[in-house]
Amino acid sequence: MERVSGVSCTVGESPTWNAAEGAWYWVDIPARRVWRMDGASGAARSWDNAEMVACVAAKAGGGLIAGMETGIFSLELGAEPAARAIKLATPVSGLGEGMRFNDGRCDRQGRFWSGTMFMDMGAARPVGQLFRYDAARGISAPFVSELITQNGTAFSPDGRTMYLSDSHPTRRMVWAFDYDIDDGVPGNRRVFADMTSYAGRPDGAAVDADGCYWICGNDGGCVLRFTPDGKLDRRIDVPMLKPSMCAFGGKDLETLLVTSIVSGKPEDAEWGGAVVMLRPGVKGVAETLFGA
Repeated sequence: MERVSGVSCTVGESPTWNAAEGAWYWVDIPARRVWRMDGASGAARSWDNAEMVACVAAKAGGGLIAGMETGIFSLELGAEPAARAIKLATPVSGLGEGMRFNDGRCDRQGRFWSGTMFMDMGAARPVGQLFRYDAARGISAPFVSELITQNGTAFSPDGRTMYLSDSHPTRRMVWAFDYDIDDGVPGNRRVFADMTSYAGRPDGAAVDADGCYWICGNDGGCVLRFTPDGKLDRRIDVPMLKPSMCAFGGKDLETLLVTSIVSGKPEDAEWGGAVVMLRPGVKGVAETLFGA
């Protein structure tokens, strides 16, 4: 396991590998920062933003699409220390006070999925919703509602299964949906993994080439792998208490990058907020660029 040098995040989230650039991206939500690390040299730099960036996916042609505090944005990352943000869409019902987007990623066809949450998790307000965005149709009506802390969005290698979690301590649930790859519509929602039976809360996730679902066990200090039929078959312990999201990447797609959150606990002081890379011995699936 290798720690990314010189990087510490308060709430590290949304790692993604851009194969076209050979680079990793991730965010630090409260810092309003986007990070990029070159996969070959390990050189890292960051861009500041006017509002919190919760999730990102790489765009065809360069730049990122992002779920932020007030909507879905396009981020252009240039030589300046600040990103250039262009708002693309806001849910028709708007984003109420204290709300923001949270977890997100593209489906296998290049459509962007992201959900919303009430930022004060202690309030446990089930007002989060899950949306789809694409350039042709704009932002959708919500496909899933009454979420507290939307997370864990991922797609099977063939794109026909969509995963979604609610990481709030009172929920700790992962669902699977049948996914219509032509229309971009999920259906037949069912329980995939009840995380109350396992370590940690279900945070961000990734899918490997075998169709297995890797979920960060936030508060549990581990990453768990579930087979496509929802059976736990592997646990990897990590040195940080609150791993937040994982992504496969690198030239061979066999590196798993894991972000984390500062817990504030003395035993987590050294590793909380770290970004680490490990080689779990399996291959990931290349992420589809938005708009590809």
